[in-house]
Amino acid sequence: MTALSPDDTTSSELATGETTEAKSHRNRWLILATLGLAQLMVVLDATVVNIALPAAQLDLGFDNSNRSWVVTAYALAFGSLLLLGGRLSDLFGRRNTFLVGLVGFAVMSAVGGAAVNFGMLVAARAGQGVFGALLAPAALSLLATTFTDPKERAKAFGIFGAIAGGGGALGLLLGGILTEWATWRWSLYVNLFFAAFAFVAGFILLAKHEVDVRPRLDIPGTVTVSAALFAIVYGFAHAESDGWGDTVTIAFLVVGAALLAVFFGIQQRVEHPLLPLRIILDRTRAGSFLAVFITGAGMFAVFLFLTYYLQNTLGFTPISTGFAFMPMIGALIVTATLSTAIVLPRFGPRILMTGGLLIAALGMGLLTQIDVDSSYSTHILPGLIIMGLGLGATMAPAMQGAISGVDPDDSGVASATVNTMQQIGGSIGTALLSTIAATAATSYVTDNMATAASAQALAAHAEVASYTTTFWWATGIFLLGAAISAIVVKPGLLPAAPEGAVVVGH
Repeated sequence: MTALSPDDTTSSELATGETTEAKSHRNRWLILATLGLAQLMVVLDATVVNIALPAAQLDLGFDNSNRSWVVTAYALAFGSLLLLGGRLSDLFGRRNTFLVGLVGFAVMSAVGGAAVNFGMLVAARAGQGVFGALLAPAALSLLATTFTDPKERAKAFGIFGAIAGGGGALGLLLGGILTEWATWRWSLYVNLFFAAFAFVAGFILLAKHEVDVRPRLDIPGTVTVSAALFAIVYGFAHAESDGWGDTVTIAFLVVGAALLAVFFGIQQRVEHPLLPLRIILDRTRAGSFLAVFITGAGMFAVFLFLTYYLQNTLGFTPISTGFAFMPMIGALIVTATLSTAIVLPRFGPRILMTGGLLIAALGMGLLTQIDVDSSYSTHILPGLIIMGLGLGATMAPAMQGAISGVDPDDSGVASATVNTMQQIGGSIGTALLSTIAATAATSYVTDNMATAASAQALAAHAEVASYTTTFWWATGIFLLGAAISAIVVKPGLLPAAPEGAVVVGH
């Protein structure tokens, strides 16, 4: 059973509060393991399918123009429905929403693994996104209400932040292993094991939730923001394939921005807003949301373009590519756990997020020096380790800062906003950096065609030029994030626990 907060408390639980607190205290690290496993499954699925895509394409017979929809369908559903998922966890209970999300995600994964055609696979990926939008906010808000002791809370968020930051790279490794040693279908079937363990543990450990008073759901706000986020994610995805000047791209981005403006207008007037503006008007939370957004956009350059470089230019296998990212994950885990346990309680989040993004920018800057014949140990490994140190120091404090001091009734939607920022940031990074990469490659070919030794050499150097250009842009993105964190985030320490939460006793 988990730590109590007002919306998770029944009269019988209040009567036996000491017993409930004792059980929560005893099980809190098992609860963290359960929530971490579920979060890992959701984050993994953003990348685990990437390496399996070529094999899936060969098996199901769809063309290159449709391939990106296997990834985009997940991002569209996940990104556009996260705020709704967060509010549903506040209305119907974090435990219930978490368990429903796990079951649905597992079912959709099984459908995707058994896909017999392209349409079935894309529909299953969209279904994964829908249930992921229920699951992810519930997991983060459960973490916030389970760990209310400041020191333990810092450790828990450090571990959870490391999972959120490093799960994408672990997905590349797992996808490579499953594709090489089994079949691409196991990159989806593997979720059944994650979901089964998390469901059983969650069912046993998490507190049951009974709702006496259920506020009305903000239907106009829900429809508006879901449509806005869908339009924005789709617009950026369309830009990747058809360019920024395409009429469809421009139309979706303009409509998305307009609907967002309408959404914020609605939130100021309705009695039960989907996203209470008090959540995002706090400077520390706003800065944390922006840091998560920028980190998501910048990290994409590492996962996507460095994967291409390692496999296409240096000849790494999918499995060896996944292992190549492990030093970055190790560094990320170290700083995520140590920074939140040692630095955050003493100095607050601003110094960590600002410094972490500066360090990440340094690591990314080192990767701009790669060439067609660079070696992993001297030209790639140092940058990956430094970047991992920086991202670990950024992600965990940002996730904690984004939901600290939030009323427990709003913790679900605050958690959803964190996930939304990371997802939308990654989607924007996908389109922006892919377009930049394509432009850079074309420019290199145009400028060096006359002096190239051969067409093959020209193509190889153009490809590397596209990667280094995106790495320079990602370096700038991280530097922008450091500046925003330094300016927006308030100095000082975070609130020790969500307002109104019952602190777990020792």
